[in-house]
Amino acid sequence: MEPRGQELVERYKRTYFIPDDAPITEEMILDHWELEKRLTQELLASTPENRWEVFEKCYTELYSQLEWINKYVETDPGMNSDFRFQNWLKVIGSPPQTIYEVGSGKAELTTYLARNGFLCKATEITRERGRKYAEELPNLIWDISDGVHLDQFEEPNTYDVVISASIVEHLHPDDELDHFKSARKILAEGGRYIFTAPHQCAGPQDVSAVFNYDEAIGMHLHEFTYGELKSLCTEAGFSKICAVLAVPPRLENPLTRALKPITSHSYLNYLCTFENLLLRFRPSPLRRKLTKLSRALLFVPNIFMVAYKD
Repeated sequence: MEPRGQELVERYKRTYFIPDDAPITEEMILDHWELEKRLTQELLASTPENRWEVFEKCYTELYSQLEWINKYVETDPGMNSDFRFQNWLKVIGSPPQTIYEVGSGKAELTTYLARNGFLCKATEITRERGRKYAEELPNLIWDISDGVHLDQFEEPNTYDVVISASIVEHLHPDDELDHFKSARKILAEGGRYIFTAPHQCAGPQDVSAVFNYDEAIGMHLHEFTYGELKSLCTEAGFSKICAVLAVPPRLENPLTRALKPITSHSYLNYLCTFENLLLRFRPSPLRRKLTKLSRALLFVPNIFMVAYKD
């Protein structure tokens, strides 16, 4: 049964990390639901020839009609930049390095990295989010791209690091391999593509979750598994693919704060093996519960991976 009233509002705020005191109403949420379902169908129906145009139109419409998404999402004061992005900083390493971000949104991650001394470029497919939210910093620049054919916007062998935070699940399924191939092309020798994504077994993690669906039917066009992403990176030509094991920020304490995340190919293989057990269960509340309990066995349902270019 779909939640309604105050239950619906509370679920929506939890899903999008919206502060409790934000003035979100049931009508706003239902408007979001109907809009996202329609836009999802438009995205999936797009062709290679019109895809960037369709994606830009749909995401511009989403963020312009749902102005509270830009205003409130992930603005909970308990989720400050250090809390959200410190593990990114630890995995990337020390500056100076050149960093290209795909799908920067409000450029919070890129801004955080620029403040820490990296030379950063933030990008988006639509101007509805982006430059107007980005802090003015001398080592942070802004640009537009289609999010897929990155090498059509950047010179090859340019960046030390390409990053994306919860972006690959928004790609059209036909563009997934092209995206990873293109990310590799703009990396310099020895560069890395570092990315995060929601795991399929913990999903859905788009608006579908608010309405108790077991699979994503919103603008998360494909919620991945570790195995799928490992295969894509391998086919795209990356020489080594690893998963990141890090202490979740919410569990940190003075004793664990200095621990550096472990980036390991063997750990990725473990995760791929373990997820095959979870995938034996159909998408359901039971599978989500088992996935959550699997944290105790070091199975992380928020994918964090690194792909290396020779």
